[in-house]
Order: sequence, then structure tokens, then C-alpha cells
Amino acid sequence: MSGGRLLQIAVPANSTDILVAVGFAEALSAPEVVWSLVDAGFNVTAFSRRGRRASLRHSKYVTVHEITAPEADAAASAGELAALLGSRGSRAPGRHVLLPLDDASLWLCGRLSSSLGWTLAGASGAGAELALDKGKQIQAARAAGFNVPESFLASKTENFADGASRFPLILRPSDAISIRDGRLRKGKNWICSDKAELGKAMAAWAGAGTLLVQPFLQGTGEGVFGLAVDAGVAAWSAHRRLRMMNPHGSGSSACVSQPVPAEARLAVERLVRQTGWRGLFMVELLRDQSGKLWFVELNGRPWGSMALSRRQGFEYPAWAVNQALNSPAPMDIPVAGDRPVVCRNAGREAMHLLFVLRGSKSKAIRQWPSFWRTLFELLRVRRGDTLYNWRRGDLKVFFSDFWYTLRDNLSKSHG
Repeated sequence: MSGGRLLQIAVPANSTDILVAVGFAEALSAPEVVWSLVDAGFNVTAFSRRGRRASLRHSKYVTVHEITAPEADAAASAGELAALLGSRGSRAPGRHVLLPLDDASLWLCGRLSSSLGWTLAGASGAGAELALDKGKQIQAARAAGFNVPESFLASKTENFADGASRFPLILRPSDAISIRDGRLRKGKNWICSDKAELGKAMAAWAGAGTLLVQPFLQGTGEGVFGLAVDAGVAAWSAHRRLRMMNPHGSGSSACVSQPVPAEARLAVERLVRQTGWRGLFMVELLRDQSGKLWFVELNGRPWGSMALSRRQGFEYPAWAVNQALNSPAPMDIPVAGDRPVVCRNAGREAMHLLFVLRGSKSKAIRQWPSFWRTLFELLRVRRGDTLYNWRRGDLKVFFSDFWYTLRDNLSKSHG
């Protein structure tokens, strides 16, 4: 990247004296985050759920430590993470930074005592609440001027009597994560085309947690990324999804860079200013078939397509840690080139083909991808296409990630 510009932001004078702990290691962004930090000169350690396979375990740049999964015992997980950080911090001189990589770790890290001496490079307090509460995000997005689908919250079946009269609908957990019986839980999404599909979703939901109910809109997913600093938003970038791993609704298997849409940029600036957000963020959007851009959600931690950001020279993880350390120095922000950058996740691309072959589970999805067209697109590799989790000196990460992606998703399908 050339033609970058300088921004005064936190960059430590000697990053080799700084230990950064990241987790959970199973997060999709974990390998790219670690490489961003390593390339910036930081020492990196990671924590993972006990017994879970993660491609990051095969990296030569980081040691992965196991703790109890919060989905098994949230209190034990928090206690073990505190003990791990206390032990690692006492052995390493200098400063220590904690960077959560997913919603579970964001929740977990927010409950650790500041007496441990670790600086949190992530949302905390009101920021963490916003990052994990979709209902609050909807309110904040509407106040910032985003187009927001008509929404209501349902905490019991009776709430659907008046609100769920127009189909198709999408039902999502209002809380990104919740605690039930001492365990962290992540709810499920449902797409409902009619009352019969809604009835099945209600039976599966059974009132467990609050649901965010919205019209189901079809279109193309987009994302806007940045780093919120005291002066506003820096290091803007954006992408568009080429394919989702599961066309029914999931993270992308392939995405392409694009300019930040002007209407989204203005709304994001207002959202950051009005909420007081600081640090890295992703605003997920959906562009419907008429071209209208809708707010979906805010992600306040590293996102799955971090590989695409890094292929363009946007080192968001390192910048977030630098910002948390609060030592001003210039940072070179790249300027996007004229040629869009495509980034593909090999394992998710293979799963995409299998999902297409299986077919849709809801009549609400009227445009299901063609198998043969999909196969052609997957086999067609264009010059300049890049890959998630590819690093020439750390190839075990790429191949293990491909295998774990297939294995984990196929086991879910048969579970």
C-alpha cells in the first residue's frame, strides 16, 4: 500500500516489552489478529476453550492456553482466565493488554478485575453493553440516522400476537449472549415465511431469552469498518459479501473490498459520536434489491473478515492495542487502490457449496443459488484473489482451519 496518511494514535515506543493476550482462539479472526500483532512487534499469547480444536494451536507464533468454556461454566471460566492472566503477567515484564476476539470473550473480559494489571483493548462498561445488546443497537442506529427495519422485542410467545402479522420474519436473540443456569448461551436465528414456520420456531425457542423480531429482507451484506478515536473515526474501510457460507444466513465465505458508502459513513460518524464508542468496530449492513441500505448490527470486536482488511493494509488489531496503550505516535493509514481486493475462506467456500446442494429450509428465501453456477464461481480463481488465514511461514494454520471448518460444520448438520 502506498499513498497512506499519518494519524496521531497510540503506538508504544518499544512493543517487544508488551504482552498481548487474545481469545478465544477458536474465533474466526484469531489467526489474522495474532499475525497483525506479531508483525507489529508484540509478544502474543492466547486462550481457548478446553478441548476445542483451533487452527491457531498450529501457529508457531503463539502459545495457546486452555480454560473452561464459559458455555460449560461461566464462573469457572472467568476464574481460570483471571488465574492465567495473573500468572502470565507476573512472568512477563512490561505492560499487558487483553484483546477479546468474540462476543463470549468480550463478556468474559468485561468481568475481570482491573487489579490484574491488564489493559483492555476492547469495549467495556456501556460500550460492552451496546456491543452485546441488539435492542440497544437498534435504538442507537435509529437515532444516528440509519435505515432500521421495523422491530419489536418478544420475551414470551404472547408477544407475537400483534407484532408477527406480516411475513416473512427473521427472529434473532436480542442479547448476543446470555447466562442460563450458570452457562453462557448464544441463541439461534429463525427465518419464518408463514405461521407454520413461525410455530416451529416458537416451539424451538420456548421463551428462552428475548427475541428481536424484524421483517426478513433479502439483499447483499455489506460492512463498514473503522477505529474510533477521540478525534472521530479513522482508518475507514468497507466490504461487500460475495457469498455467505450458508445462503440461509451466516458469515461470508468470500468478500470484496469497496469504497465506504457515503450515506453509511455519515450515520456511522453520528453513531460513534452519540454513543461515545472508542476502539475498533464493524457496522454490518444489508443492501436490499431496491438499493436501500439497512442497519443490521454493530460488532465491537475483531470481525470474521479481518483477513480482507489486512490484505489491504488495515492492521486494525495492532492499532486497537496501540490505542489502548495511549502513547501517541504517527500511524500510516493505507489508501485503498483502484482494484477491489477479493478474499476467500477455503473451508467456508466448500461448506457454501454443500449448503447450496442441500437446499433452502424456508420458503421465505425465494432466490436460492444455483448449484452449477456456484460450482463455477468457486472454481474460478481470478488474478489477485486472496485467502483467509494464509501465511507462507505458518501454513499449518491454513490447512488445519480448512479441515476444522468442514468437520465442525458437518458435525453440526448431523447433530
